[in-house]
Amino acid sequence: MAIGLTLSTAETIIDAALEKASALNLKPLTVAVLDAGGHTVALKRQDGSSIMRPQIASGKAIGALAVGTGTRWLNANAETRPHFVNALNGASGGAIIPVPGGVLIKGQDGETLGAVGITGDTSDNDEACAVAGIEAAKLVADCG
Repeated sequence: MAIGLTLSTAETIIDAALEKASALNLKPLTVAVLDAGGHTVALKRQDGSSIMRPQIASGKAIGALAVGTGTRWLNANAETRPHFVNALNGASGGAIIPVPGGVLIKGQDGETLGAVGITGDTSDNDEACAVAGIEAAKLVADCG
């Protein structure tokens, strides 16, 4: 039986994402790594992160899993198809955060393994750190 996204891989993603944030001198980040079923594998919140950051990071990752691509796609659709994104968020119980920073994690074969959600700086910087983490784990990032 294939294991999918392991704790060790999730930790590699988080550590590399936070290294990228440090190199860019970003604000404190919170990083959530979810498996393909939407379950939290690992979450790390840097000192100074505000209180809702774990929920925001998870919401970005859930959004990516919900639509099968990164949340950059959801952000674009929030502008062009707001009724769709509102309905999707309603169907999820309000769990989706439709802004960049939620990145799908794919294996080299294209299989979805999970998603990373990062929050704390600008959405573009959050996304860049997620990509750095995923690539450090030798996996494929799908930003949408």
